[in-house]
Amino acid sequence: MSDYGVLTAPDTLRIERLLPGPIERVWQYLTDSDKRATWLAVGDVEQQVGGKVEHTFRNSNLSPEQDTPPPKYSHCAGDVAMLGKVTACEPLRLLSYIWNAGSAEESEVSFELSQHNDQIKLIVTHRRLTNPAERLSVAGGWHTHLNILRDVLCGKTPEGFWKVHTRLEQEYSERLAR
Repeated sequence: MSDYGVLTAPDTLRIERLLPGPIERVWQYLTDSDKRATWLAVGDVEQQVGGKVEHTFRNSNLSPEQDTPPPKYSHCAGDVAMLGKVTACEPLRLLSYIWNAGSAEESEVSFELSQHNDQIKLIVTHRRLTNPAERLSVAGGWHTHLNILRDVLCGKTPEGFWKVHTRLEQEYSERLAR
């Protein structure tokens, strides 16, 4: 399995990771605010269809490196809030929600979990990414966040988010252009 995401449709990115389990632990890192804050964003996720999703991203704080965003992401230097609404929830298997609800960049993300030998397979599918620049940012973002999740679950110290994201966004600009 490649760590890189792929476009499964012009507006849909799919990225997979194998993670240490058990599946209940990985589910907690998707749904529990304190655990999710270690790799993605703090905030509540109401685990029911129609439930509210609140994320506050603090990407510069996801590693001890405390790196700063590049100039084009300077607006992301502090707390960045995002709201959403749960569209599907099957505990320990599937969680989907609207991403950036009410904005021009509104989209939908799904997290699917399954047992894969002695590990947990996490598939993240992000749909309705109609803006090419947003697609690149999202691809680099999910790749970086999922690397951090894997590091956290394995007890490793992750690299700085922005340093990795900047490199990966450039790689995705070449990969997704093919």
